[in-house]
Amino acid sequence: MLLGLARIYGTTVSELLGETAPGRDPVVRAGSAVAREAGGWTYWQAGGPNRGMQALRVHVPHGGDGRPDPVRVHPGEEWLYVLRGRLRLFLGETEHLLHEGDSAHFDSLTPHRIGAATPGGTELLFVHTLLRSATADLCLGDRPTRH
Repeated sequence: MLLGLARIYGTTVSELLGETAPGRDPVVRAGSAVAREAGGWTYWQAGGPNRGMQALRVHVPHGGDGRPDPVRVHPGEEWLYVLRGRLRLFLGETEHLLHEGDSAHFDSLTPHRIGAATPGGTELLFVHTLLRSATADLCLGDRPTRH
């Protein structure tokens, strides 16, 4: 009977009974994020897991090995902010050079790639709406390392 009422009112049985799910902690404390590496890049979670957006702090190494940065195309949006160094951002056929304090916000269906333009690499904040996919899993890598 409760299940039927929940469906009629567009809610859940738990809400009908007054149960509340435990809230998610909105704060990510400095030093609590575990660094993950994938393809030479280092990622630190900067936002809560399982959200509509994923926020990361990213270290992009300088491409000294001669391999081109991968081109990515996927549904969603991306926003990035350069914390340290310079970043090359390619959107379609256009190259942008971003300096510390610069940011970019774009539709990620536009073919895009980024690379460090500073010999020591580039550090940035990165937010995207790609919640769960093989690409998102690549962003987080599979081997935690402490930094």
